[in-house]
Amino acid sequence: MTIGVAIIGSGLFVKLEHIPAVQAIPDLISLKAVYSRSLKSAEKVTDGLEGVDLYSEDAGEGKGYGDVLAREDVQAVIIALPILNQPAYIKKALEAGKHVLAEKPIAKDVRTAKELIGWYTSHVDTANATWGVAENFRFLDSLLYASEQVRQLGRVLGFRVRVHNMTKSGGMWYETEWRKEPGYQGGFILDGGVHDAAGARLLLGSENAPTHVSAFTTQLQPHLPPVDTLDAIWKLNSGVSGTFSLSFGTTFSGKEYAVACEKGTVFVTKSKVVVNKDGNEETNEFPDEGAGVKQEVKAWAEGIKNGKQNPRQLPAQALQDLILIESMLQSGERSGETITLLETSFSA
Repeated sequence: MTIGVAIIGSGLFVKLEHIPAVQAIPDLISLKAVYSRSLKSAEKVTDGLEGVDLYSEDAGEGKGYGDVLAREDVQAVIIALPILNQPAYIKKALEAGKHVLAEKPIAKDVRTAKELIGWYTSHVDTANATWGVAENFRFLDSLLYASEQVRQLGRVLGFRVRVHNMTKSGGMWYETEWRKEPGYQGGFILDGGVHDAAGARLLLGSENAPTHVSAFTTQLQPHLPPVDTLDAIWKLNSGVSGTFSLSFGTTFSGKEYAVACEKGTVFVTKSKVVVNKDGNEETNEFPDEGAGVKQEVKAWAEGIKNGKQNPRQLPAQALQDLILIESMLQSGERSGETITLLETSFSA
């Protein structure tokens, strides 16, 4: 029996990634409904689909979010809404006994995330309903392979993350009101940068956890408030340090993760991993990895089927990503002051 799923949201990412991801696993998932703020947007995102019921705030009685959750043939929901809206929708779905996969970041800030996790652990029977946070970078084949190579090459000696691009006014990811005027910290640094915090953590592994950060932030482009550029140093629990450079407002372009280990180096660019070991270079490419969303949704569905949630989708993982981003933003606000992550992690 397949899992009946409703998608909550009708943005570009739903159209490009979530719907194709659901369609890719018909043996596991069946898309029953789509809910959106407006019926027009729900119709737009489901154009060409058959057998999918539409719900919206303006569709009249019997077509609201609560009506989606009341359906017995909907056992799970994928929530892809603006950052500030998600917690309320997550709670309602879990209260209705539905499994949830909600888009990153886990929340707008660490305090809100901890409150939501606290509510979840004390109010929800996870034997019946689970909450996973969708971080597709944790399912990218290139990063997973690269992380295995890092483990095999011994002690980490250093690392760098460089993610540079220009988010232009009028671009497809910019033209949403909640992104133009973000009501949350960091703007695109939070919304987009949380991916790269997750990617770096995956690559370094839990044994190389960051404990301190120092960062400088700035706004280079007037249409990207409050800041669009961040340059940071991370110190790991081993004492090793590395750099994390992120900008959505520069004429530099490109993305690279690099880790130096005792026995060699690992470099990750788009869908490609280069490993240098003992003077030999080996390149592996992963042209079919896509954005990692298909792998992510499949893992979530398998977890529901098997009754064992994928650990890469646990809220605690997403909280650590958010702690990193928030700590770097706080350091930037304080002119590079060193922030201790362990203190941030366990403070209220």
